[in-house]
Amino acid sequence: MLSEVLLVSAPGKVILHGEHAVVHGKVALAVALNLRTFLRLQPHSSGKVDLSLPNIGIKRSWDVARLQLLDTSFLAPEALSPTCVCLFACETEQGDVTAPTPEQVEKLKEVAGLPDDCAVTKRLAVLTFLYLYLSIFRKQRWTKEDLELINKWAFQGERVIHGNPSGVDNAVSTWGGALRYQQGKIASLKRPPALQILLTNTRVPRSTKALVAGVRNRLLKFPEIVAPLLTSIDAISLECERVLGEMGEAPALEQYHVLEELIDMNQHHLNALGVGHASLDQLCQVTRAHGLHSKLTGAGGGGCGITLLKPGLEQPEVEATKQALTSCGFDCWETSVGAPGVSVHSATSLESRVRQALDGL
Repeated sequence: MLSEVLLVSAPGKVILHGEHAVVHGKVALAVALNLRTFLRLQPHSSGKVDLSLPNIGIKRSWDVARLQLLDTSFLAPEALSPTCVCLFACETEQGDVTAPTPEQVEKLKEVAGLPDDCAVTKRLAVLTFLYLYLSIFRKQRWTKEDLELINKWAFQGERVIHGNPSGVDNAVSTWGGALRYQQGKIASLKRPPALQILLTNTRVPRSTKALVAGVRNRLLKFPEIVAPLLTSIDAISLECERVLGEMGEAPALEQYHVLEELIDMNQHHLNALGVGHASLDQLCQVTRAHGLHSKLTGAGGGGCGITLLKPGLEQPEVEATKQALTSCGFDCWETSVGAPGVSVHSATSLESRVRQALDGL
């Protein structure tokens, strides 16, 4: 059982190339962002499990005794301690990592106690928390095997939310850095440059599950058209991997130009797959007016896009671009890629930083 306040964090991620194609066995390149999500764990003796997700307005509490009445197939009773559970460093008694059954999901919906008009994003977040909480318990140290287990459990959380995810998101947030992902096999990119980017949230909600299904349906309907698109996206990923491997610590401007060309081509391919959106087109147009190149990242259909910042770009021009994007109603952050993966922090050193971040929401 947790004996003191603990802070853990994991980085955000973006996919440079390979969206949707990765679901069909192609290569994806994913990088961890220097933008992190923090989880604060605090023990208490109230007999309740509390969950607070301030970014999406969730604050819930459950009696441990009530949770113990659920089907024991979730896990042994020692998983149920009156505290917020660490969702990362964990293992089942048998070390098994399994997806929730439809029956378990229905039971989770009952115990969640959410109103019928609760937003889908909030509902899925709560169901994912409850499933992971009932399936895992905390360990004290993280070995390589622990990280592999963290990655597997995070993937099951992704399945609750997205249905049939590729596994890229959980992998890069667990391991950090820059990864090459294909058919479940993960390899770190060798000495990738610390690229500076803009991450822009169009604030247009979308369903990853629906978008993935849409691409699959388009592939079935037009195999001779869509299959070559997926192969071409794969080639873009491989070419980007090659260029990143050659850039080193002193990349040439010409290499950035190649990365920009790849960004443009991939964005057109993703539009052809049917996962573009008017908001993403607007994002690309705004940044193009400032001489920058952008593409969607992730599922598309809204969501987020990334913009590559070339070296030597003056800060006033970066700020002007950010302001133009903000004027469109988007949220925009300037950040870099290649952050470390899931980490444990000292509660005393980071408590004030987390509070400041939460106060600014």
